[in-house]
Amino acid sequence: MPNFIAELIGTMVLIILGGGVVGGVVLTKSKAQNAGWIVITVGWGIAVAIAIYAVGKISGAHLNPAVTLGLASVGEFPWKDVPLYILGQLCGAFLGAVVVYLHYLPHWRKTQEGELKRAVFCTDPAIDAKWSNLMSEIIGTAFLMQGILAIGSNEFTQGLNPLVVGLLIVALGMSLGGTTGYAINPARDLGPRIAHFLLPIPGKTHSNWGYAWIPVVGPIMGGVFGSLLYYALFKQQATPAFWVGCVLMAGVMVMAVVEERKRNA
Repeated sequence: MPNFIAELIGTMVLIILGGGVVGGVVLTKSKAQNAGWIVITVGWGIAVAIAIYAVGKISGAHLNPAVTLGLASVGEFPWKDVPLYILGQLCGAFLGAVVVYLHYLPHWRKTQEGELKRAVFCTDPAIDAKWSNLMSEIIGTAFLMQGILAIGSNEFTQGLNPLVVGLLIVALGMSLGGTTGYAINPARDLGPRIAHFLLPIPGKTHSNWGYAWIPVVGPIMGGVFGSLLYYALFKQQATPAFWVGCVLMAGVMVMAVVEERKRNA
């Protein structure tokens, strides 16, 4: 139970600070309005670092089902604890989104664009291309897991690791986040999307459930494959699961290329 509470609180902190920076940038009459993508990526990076500092010594601060499943897939986390961790992460993300909603309460009615209100809670693609969007989330989350495992294998000054992970998030956002908003975390997207659906937000648009599977499936695939890839490359442990993952990744890439060719035809 302490691990469940820690994951809940850590993910809640993550969403309050991460969703909060998005709200500050996109909502009308916010003093941070139009501050831009760099502010959002830096805000998310700091959010991740603070959340890890908050609960890292209790649960390990996964804060992300893709991280939990990725670590479990290579034997660094027990499968029996996976459901409790993921439940805590989803609950924390939902509660964090509710806090963000309450924090910006007067700003919802001042903001005209329903899409901007939804952006505070969950991600949308810059260009709606399902296979390419899925591929982007897979690539981003695979790099996330590669980075986390690489950081964990190095020795830093005590207490520095969360900051390095935060910088990794900033780098991913600036380099790879422009396509889909880099959910790279199923809980970060799904929990707040449910909150958006349920909360009485004035003038809100639909919650875009047709897209919602991509920031869930993509990060899970990327998290598991990124972990398997790290073990194959750096620990010479190329398991059958790794080769299955390679086939699946190749399939997604082929479908993305076919999708784009059809659009250009």
